[in-house]
Amino acid sequence: MSASLFSSKFNILLFFVFLQFGTIGWTQNYRFLENVQLKPDKLTYFRDSVRFSIQGEIPIESVVTPRNPQVKLSLKTAEVNLDLGFFELQKNLANYSYQRDFILAFEPWMESAQLILEFFQGKKNREEAFESKVLAKGIITTPFLVKIGQVNSGEAIPSVGLMIPTGMQERGISRTFESTVQFNPGSSEFRKTEANEAIFKSLREFLIEHPFIESVKVTGLQSPEASEGRNSKLGMDRAETVKQELISRKILLRDSLIEASARWNDWFDFRLLLREEDEISDQRKEQYYTVLMDGTDFLDQQQKLKQIPGFSQLSRSLFPKLRVAKIEVVARSGNGLSQRDYSRLQRELNQKSSQSSFSFLDWAIAAEGSPRLEKKAEIYSKMTELFGLALPYNNLAVIRMREAQQTLDLDRKEKLWDEAEWLLNRAAKIEKNPYSLHNLGQIYALRGYYWEAYQFLSDASVMTRNSDFLMKNESLRGALDIIRGDYKLALLRFDYPFTDPADYFNKGLAFYLAGDYANASISFEESVVKNREFGYGYYGLALIAINSGQKETALIHLDRAAKSNAGIYARIMSDPSFEELREDPEFFKILKKN
Repeated sequence: MSASLFSSKFNILLFFVFLQFGTIGWTQNYRFLENVQLKPDKLTYFRDSVRFSIQGEIPIESVVTPRNPQVKLSLKTAEVNLDLGFFELQKNLANYSYQRDFILAFEPWMESAQLILEFFQGKKNREEAFESKVLAKGIITTPFLVKIGQVNSGEAIPSVGLMIPTGMQERGISRTFESTVQFNPGSSEFRKTEANEAIFKSLREFLIEHPFIESVKVTGLQSPEASEGRNSKLGMDRAETVKQELISRKILLRDSLIEASARWNDWFDFRLLLREEDEISDQRKEQYYTVLMDGTDFLDQQQKLKQIPGFSQLSRSLFPKLRVAKIEVVARSGNGLSQRDYSRLQRELNQKSSQSSFSFLDWAIAAEGSPRLEKKAEIYSKMTELFGLALPYNNLAVIRMREAQQTLDLDRKEKLWDEAEWLLNRAAKIEKNPYSLHNLGQIYALRGYYWEAYQFLSDASVMTRNSDFLMKNESLRGALDIIRGDYKLALLRFDYPFTDPADYFNKGLAFYLAGDYANASISFEESVVKNREFGYGYYGLALIAINSGQKETALIHLDRAAKSNAGIYARIMSDPSFEELREDPEFFKILKKN
């Protein structure tokens, strides 16, 4: 069962047709199905199943006493009808009562199904119901929002698979440098302090080791103090100051690499600092988080914060830390052969010989340095002929996995996965290694075989203490914990310095499903700070808002989420979590705009 099925546009379209033209409505007056309770009141996916109970009563009155009463339950879509059978009715003095617990093994089609209760009377085996009542529309499948590498319409294609490195140096692995440059209150002039100078020195050393820059972000902040001003200009000026320092010091030679931005009237960075304050009790932090996520504007929240005991002392500690500009640089180390050696290797690549004048390491470096997947595949394929080692088999498998990510042809995707699986099993047979086990887990996860995937990832995790590997392996393992319903266990997997917004989103999802809305909100916000176009972060914030009774805040976040891609838009229109919100006229004004 593939997780991508859960966002199928076709299923969603059928769902809307079923809702629009179905003969069953919510406003019908019931004579016999009035007193019925569904617990919980919305169907929810949990650990491979949907669990609920139904309890009801049928009145016995002199005028409307039912004849041969029967109550039947079904789960239906426009195409599928799952008959859940008739209830056993208990005849009492004033009514018939019925009660039953259900555990249904979840199947993808159920996500858009209606749970329908039908009442029959009169002749037995009557086909047409006397009354029908919709108890639930759709099933909440929030755990399947988790990002496990699946490709969804309108989103950037996520990279999957881990290459076995050569071991000579960490070639091709992206690293992140993060630090803050401090400013005086109300000032955007650069301070030549030892601390600030040390930051630029560290950044220069980082770029010597990792010269291939992928992104540079400078974000100017300002604290909520009177001396810091009441507009966004100070934060942006600070960002521009740091940007010019990077250029003038020749740390970065092109200003086009640097993305400068600012945040103001935003408690996000204050919340991040608050999380690290060990001297504040969890109970007091919860008071702060309750205010910071209540959906009111910045100034209203500021007044509420001032009323919390100890805020004055806390602000003296944290506000100075917000008079900064944040620097975030993502870069990787160099790789590749000299042009001369690469040309010689290219000639050998085109020859049908099982001998080579180049070493295994030379071939591996050439493959790592090739920018295109096709050329990497060609080199690794040749290496499988020249060297009976695990690395080329594993790395060729990763290329096939990434090619599978790029195709919309399901048959071709399956063939590429099959080839990758064969190559990985071959690599593991040559040498049992954590990379091949991780990659097998990734393939099984993408195919929807979550338990098998989890076993591979668990085996891989005990074979190495490499922090880069464990961050990737444990984040995927944590994502599968979410699908499996082990939310608190999932949180143990996310204790790493991530750079990918999808990892922050998964962390937020685990917090949300565990009922910790405060930390979930922080993680979702971190995901959109990493990428403002990452709609799932806004979707997560909307889930928190709607479950906290903040409809207006939920609408704001849904507006941002819907703008990101069509898949999220479609999910917003069908997710039972927002069922009540869809009754608000403002909801359709926003969604129509998108």
